Amino acid sequence: MPITLPLPATVNCSIVLAGLPLLDRPAAAAAAGFDAVEFWWPFDRPVPADREIEEFVTAVSDAGVTLTGLNFAAGDMAAGERGILSDPRRTGEFADNVAVAVGIGERLGTTGFNALYGNRIDGVAVQEQDELAAGNLALAGRAAGRIGAVALVEPVSGIDAYPLRTAADAVAVLDRVGSDDVRLLLDVFHLAVNGDDPAAAISAYGDRIGHVQVADAPGRGEPGTGDLPVAALLEQVAATGYRGRIGLEYKSTTDDPFGWLARPAGTTTPTGGTA
Repeated sequence: MPITLPLPATVNCSIVLAGLPLLDRPAAAAAAGFDAVEFWWPFDRPVPADREIEEFVTAVSDAGVTLTGLNFAAGDMAAGERGILSDPRRTGEFADNVAVAVGIGERLGTTGFNALYGNRIDGVAVQEQDELAAGNLALAGRAAGRIGAVALVEPVSGIDAYPLRTAADAVAVLDRVGSDDVRLLLDVFHLAVNGDDPAAAISAYGDRIGHVQVADAPGRGEPGTGDLPVAALLEQVAATGYRGRIGLEYKSTTDDPFGWLARPAGTTTPTGGTA
């Protein structure tokens, strides 16, 4: 039975549509019936060439979709890096990236910028990393706030060196920063895989949520492929008063990555079929 979302969706093109060329993904999301997309940092360095930025902005604009979410640069994700903002060697790099990312977001209607916290670094005191992260998150929040957006802090699974595992871990960071321009990114998959109860997290921190993302667990497939009560969790999120988008951030297990979702008849799938 297809699920009807209680809130509008945005497609994470960096994972759901990863099989397509980068610049083709916004149009594929639009063809599948969506009016909004989000991306992990889509470039191979924190400050890309102007030409690369313009090509990306044009691809999103020409597709007629809004770029609701964008990650700040997170380092070499394939090698296991998960953020640069708590690394004292990369403070200038992060600040430069914030300026570029928010500039892109201002042009494309972005309301949330995911600031992955960064792995623990051998030889650097935890307190030093946490103090640096708080300062950099405050900087990111101020920059995002200037365009009516927020910076987001996300608990993540799969990387042992990443210190934010639970919603409480992330909220402790929010409290350290002390700004409404920095909010919780609640990803039900990551929380569940880390042993945190997504429903309990929503109950405890519903007023701190700045964005929500969904995938089923285990496996990170689309809703219905695992054990999470995704529909019930999203209804719970909506009941807290959250009125943002639901980020679809999963690894599709079928030819139609949106077959689980109730959406307008006649829209095309990225593989060329019809819904």
